[in-house]
Amino acid sequence: MISDEASLEVLRARLRQLSPVLVAFSGGADSAFLAWVANDTLGAAAHAATAVSPSLAPEEEADCAALAREWGLRWAPVPTGELANPAYAANDGLRCYWCKAELMAALAPRAEACGATVVLGVNLDDLGDHRPGQKAAAEAGAAFPLVDAGFTKADVRSWSQRLGLRTWDKPAAACLASRVPYGTPVNLRVLESVARAESALRALGFRQLRVRHYGDLARLEIDGPELARAFEAREDVVAAVRAAGYRYVTLDLEGFRSGNLNGALAESSA
Repeated sequence: MISDEASLEVLRARLRQLSPVLVAFSGGADSAFLAWVANDTLGAAAHAATAVSPSLAPEEEADCAALAREWGLRWAPVPTGELANPAYAANDGLRCYWCKAELMAALAPRAEACGATVVLGVNLDDLGDHRPGQKAAAEAGAAFPLVDAGFTKADVRSWSQRLGLRTWDKPAAACLASRVPYGTPVNLRVLESVARAESALRALGFRQLRVRHYGDLARLEIDGPELARAFEAREDVVAAVRAAGYRYVTLDLEGFRSGNLNGALAESSA
């Protein structure tokens, strides 16, 4: 059900105020919805770009390109180099800040070339979590039209379904570095292991999942309704994850919880 505050016309009006825009397009439900509405509202004044690095799952990059073709977006992949920043690789509580700072720096030349405002698919629900990346993006001049128009995550999905967008029920996806506990350094090998393990599990038919990285141990978070099937198929699951480089494979009985590693930050600051 769509809340009274989430008006598509209000969102369109906000995008016209910001026009031209460059949508930071990760391919998730939020940024996909924003990219579609911007393109439908502004036409040639709407652009989209996807940050491409080892932190982005290969399937997500491919889906961004596919969506751009399907929807006729003015889209381009933009390489980012956050792994080269020691502050990002250290993976402390500000990792997301450095990631978004790198994103904004990478998008700046493209935005400047067309006089565009960079817009992100941040919704109202995102404001309550630990997301320092939003601060970095705002400091660099980004706008959050979904927040301005009063959209929650549920509103985004409901409107996407009404508009016939196939991303309406796309599982939540975050950068691969979010699978690594804070304090554990992020590097190419770690990200590749996570990407391979998650890709293998999706090939087995699991949709909403996370492979949390603990050295040679992988803790699997799989959506509640699929937990029983994961246990039944444990031999295939273990083989798939071990092939990605892990020695030990555990199944978290609490299932998938988006952003649950952020709890460690709250405990450390208490």
